[in-house]
Amino acid sequence: MKKKQNYTRRNFIHASLMTGLGLSLTLHSCSKSVASPDPVTPEPGKEDNKLRITGVNLPMRIDAKKGGELTIEGKGFVAADEIIFEALPHKFTVVSKATTTEQLVLVLPEDMISNSYKVSVKRGAETFLLGTTVLNLYFNTDIPDRAGMTIKGVVYAAGVGLANVVVSDGFEVTTTDENGIYYLPSEKKGKYVFISIPGNYEVATTMNAPQFFQRLTQPAAIVETKEFELKPVDNEKHTVMILGDMHLARRTDDINQFQKGFLPDVNKSIQAYKSAGNKVYALTLGDMTWESYWYSNNYALPQYLAEMNKIEAMVFNTMGNHDNDPKAVGDWESENTYRSILGPTYYSFNLGKIHYVVLDNIEYLNVNDARNYNTKIVENQIEWLKKDLATLTDKSTPIVVAMHAHLHSNPSLNSSGSETTGYRITNADDFVNALKAFPTVHVITGHTHINYNVELATAPNIMEHNTGAVCATWWWTGNIGYAGNHICKDGAPGGYGIWEMQGRELKWKYKAIGEQEDYQFRAYDLNQVHLTKDKYAPAYTGAEWNTYAAEYANPNKNNEVLINVWNYDKGWKVEVTENGTPLTVNRVRMRDPLHIISYSAQRLNRNAVPTEDFVTTLTAHMFKVKASSSTSTLEIRVTGRFGKVYRESMVRPKTLGYQMK
Repeated sequence: MKKKQNYTRRNFIHASLMTGLGLSLTLHSCSKSVASPDPVTPEPGKEDNKLRITGVNLPMRIDAKKGGELTIEGKGFVAADEIIFEALPHKFTVVSKATTTEQLVLVLPEDMISNSYKVSVKRGAETFLLGTTVLNLYFNTDIPDRAGMTIKGVVYAAGVGLANVVVSDGFEVTTTDENGIYYLPSEKKGKYVFISIPGNYEVATTMNAPQFFQRLTQPAAIVETKEFELKPVDNEKHTVMILGDMHLARRTDDINQFQKGFLPDVNKSIQAYKSAGNKVYALTLGDMTWESYWYSNNYALPQYLAEMNKIEAMVFNTMGNHDNDPKAVGDWESENTYRSILGPTYYSFNLGKIHYVVLDNIEYLNVNDARNYNTKIVENQIEWLKKDLATLTDKSTPIVVAMHAHLHSNPSLNSSGSETTGYRITNADDFVNALKAFPTVHVITGHTHINYNVELATAPNIMEHNTGAVCATWWWTGNIGYAGNHICKDGAPGGYGIWEMQGRELKWKYKAIGEQEDYQFRAYDLNQVHLTKDKYAPAYTGAEWNTYAAEYANPNKNNEVLINVWNYDKGWKVEVTENGTPLTVNRVRMRDPLHIISYSAQRLNRNAVPTEDFVTTLTAHMFKVKASSSTSTLEIRVTGRFGKVYRESMVRPKTLGYQMK
């Protein structure tokens, strides 16, 4: 009796979980025959000339070996009956191996995956629903329990267990043995177990979401078996699309702009890199949604997933401050919705020879419904990070860390023109110290909706790449009736990063949505940049125009040219000549005039206050030159870190306009 009670409890817990994910688990069992009024004896399994199977006993949960036999009890099966297992988008059709008057025996396909299935029998053109069950398919059903270990399993590929694969529950970290077997002493706080996908392997996907984790459904004291099947691939040469700050919320025409602007652009890039022989992946940087509108606009993480599935590559996700549930209080509790829909909030994986780490560096508080937070990597993540990195015996392995909030503040320039910055994350020292053994670390962040790169002498192994937003200025400048362009707060076009990896070599660039890859800077003729209320916000009745027009509120007739190089770092070079004569190029920290007229001026013209977080920011990837004439053509040559040269023959006067390049 005790064993039966445990089985019932297990089914109830599993059914509750699946129901919470929007999946229906019902057990259909027909045990009563329907008499046929026709005196002709019906075929076996048919009554009234309709396909029917009676006395069906299909358990709600079935544990079976992959490729093993499965017996379904029921009366009326005949030889050659086909059994169909459906779990969209998957469908498996299996021909019966043997039948008797009481049951049907079949062999499960080797490629079948664990899932919740609708099970039907098909005979000719007719089908009959037998019921729904959860199939748990195991590669190794003979892993013994071990004292203190609450999760066990195997990681395998092509029928062979894989050694040294990292497995974690977000707190404990272990590796598989020579047979691919692992054990974890988990308290199951996160309710999942995940692997750090090894290089040159991939996992299965649900749509385009990689299934590197499995959910735990039992109490901590009950041992659960979770297996991971990998597929061998060659991803030594791979490309990652870095997608920052999408802020999809069903507002400011965002879905239309996303679908007609960003999606075709990124998919074109993906296909181009695939055609060049790269394995291609995508990695978000958080703020995929906007929690302020989850409930009022009925747009949250499930709706985001529907859009992400249109990206033609596997998508790994990072959590941002706006991806926390605004109806919860406290960091862990606010993350539960994300976990239930997208999975782990921090994890690692490998592509080729590169080790990737995804962190959640937002401590979401939501005190008094204020949606407030700290930019911090909470202690349990730091401890997990140390354990994860400890599994890398080769410390020369390049590390790429993705997290939402920026590690360093937007750089300033001191009086000598040198770059100055500081840490933005409150426990940055803990993070930096955890990575000190690795000479090559790239930290990719979002959150700011601007671009900048930071390399400091105090931590020479770490380079941060703060990446501009897919949504640019929260989709405002391209909103109906606004400027008709797509521009970030630093003047960079809305866009995304493209990282190309070949072995241990890493290269990166910023791709503007709707433009070619070689669009890397914009030049302004400052003689033509005088931002007046009459020209750019004639309907504005307030007195704050000069505050927003800032350094462009007064005319500048000094024959100066401003060059915005949005992905600049210390490895870049900016050169300008006038009639063959080199001009002195000075790095400056200024605002981008095109962004001012594209956002702030548009809001002021409606007598609406520009949102503080959206206004133009000072940026240090600006360069200024002074020409001798107001009409001479300048030759601008910008050389990127990896030797690529970008040019413009700047014919002046050059007019400031919403669609200017």
